[in-house]
Amino acid sequence: MAIDAITGTVSTAAADAASGIYSGSTTRVPKQTMDSEVFMKLLVTQLRTQDPSAPMDTNQMISQTTQLSMMEKMTELSTTSTEDFSLQMRIAAAAIVGKQVSYSDAAGVSHTGTASSVSFAGSVPQVKIGGVDVALDTISGITSTSA
Repeated sequence: MAIDAITGTVSTAAADAASGIYSGSTTRVPKQTMDSEVFMKLLVTQLRTQDPSAPMDTNQMISQTTQLSMMEKMTELSTTSTEDFSLQMRIAAAAIVGKQVSYSDAAGVSHTGTASSVSFAGSVPQVKIGGVDVALDTISGITSTSA
């Protein structure tokens, strides 16, 4: 007999062997990352299946709850960092407009031109240089143009 840590369901080895690890008509894809939902399901399953004569130590439960809280805060921090980086790329791309820019194309040939506009449609801003859209991360140099 086995307990699925994600769903908390009990299954027998014979049933698992006959139908594979996951039974039923739907195909389930296991999560590849540990998020707060998985962590909470594991904690609830642990509490449900604990021995009533020897319950989980409260210090251990507090420790696990603290770990969950820390994991959620780290996830928020990671999201904030990603958003900050995206904003910094947008600011940098906007600051390039009107300046002389150098970049290398896919063949490795260097080009120079004046940045005329920026598009934020994709994940990496695209700078229009002489009618060509160039990804911000391929720009190798910037020079101010004299007025």
